[in-house]
Amino acid sequence: MPDWTKSMRQTFEYYTVDPNTWKDKNIIRTVKGCTINRDLSAETLGSATLDITESLGETYVRVYLVTVQDGVKEKFPLGTFLIQTPSTRFDGKISTTSIDAYTPLLELKENPTDIGYYVSKDTNIMDIAYRLTREHARAPVVQTSSSDKLFNDFVADTSDTWCSFLTDLIANANYNYDLDEMGRILFAPKQDMASLQPVWTYDDGNSSILYPDFTTDCDLYGIPNVVEVLYSSGVGIYQATVKNENVNSPVSIPNRGREIIYRITDPSLIGNPTNSQIDDYAKQVLDSMSTLEYTVTYSHGYCPVRVGDCVRLNYTKAGINNVKAKVISQSIKCESGTPVTETATFTMNLWR
Repeated sequence: MPDWTKSMRQTFEYYTVDPNTWKDKNIIRTVKGCTINRDLSAETLGSATLDITESLGETYVRVYLVTVQDGVKEKFPLGTFLIQTPSTRFDGKISTTSIDAYTPLLELKENPTDIGYYVSKDTNIMDIAYRLTREHARAPVVQTSSSDKLFNDFVADTSDTWCSFLTDLIANANYNYDLDEMGRILFAPKQDMASLQPVWTYDDGNSSILYPDFTTDCDLYGIPNVVEVLYSSGVGIYQATVKNENVNSPVSIPNRGREIIYRITDPSLIGNPTNSQIDDYAKQVLDSMSTLEYTVTYSHGYCPVRVGDCVRLNYTKAGINNVKAKVISQSIKCESGTPVTETATFTMNLWR
């Protein structure tokens, strides 16, 4: 593995992929440029665009980053995509075909589920998801073990594709779809940020691969600084009020100069709670509603960080110190330096 913080020579290789063996088949020598987009919010988890000077039809293409550092040559896959939808550009000398490319999950998205299809109650969720994924996609599928079973029949909607149906199905076992760079379909367990450990630290030191441009977005609008809970029972009505008066909180009453009230008239409380339990409930609600999500966008030289990974941001020049964030999207340009534009999110409690 090269030292990604030090200089190296980088080139790229492109291969067609045999859909039967999922191995590299033929090298493609006519690719002029490529951009790879990875995105957790996309149903198929990403896409790519390739500029090619020949017609390849519809085929899977695998992209590699080739590095040479201290005389050692290594090759790293960046993604495997199904190329489709060509549009040709002619500059007077040569025709270039701009091709949209999609992840192997496209094959699950292309077709609707069978009308009336359902998975019956007590079925092992991940076993049936593995089987159905293999039936409807050519990419290799990596099986995972889980004991979770369906509590009720799981019925496909008439608008469901196999991708949307199976995505919703595995969510019942707290899993998401994932892909590795070789194009294999994986099942990734859902994890909260607290349980994740950073795989990489971005900082503004001299040897950092982090570029200087850094953008942070957040939205304070609508975050309350007062929570009122009204609870009625056969005995009477009880009201609990909790206020954010922390002078160190940017959304507190002193700092905003006004109250923003969130009122609950039907609290989710079991039995006949005591007054102190209702007070605690109001505090819990204000605590949870005082959590703000920050979205951070930055660029860096390539390193083996994937979408879904946890990274540590220690960019003191931007006022971000020792923050754990989850990567939600990446755009990788296959050009000199292999620049990566990355977006990550992290949360911050604004009350206590």
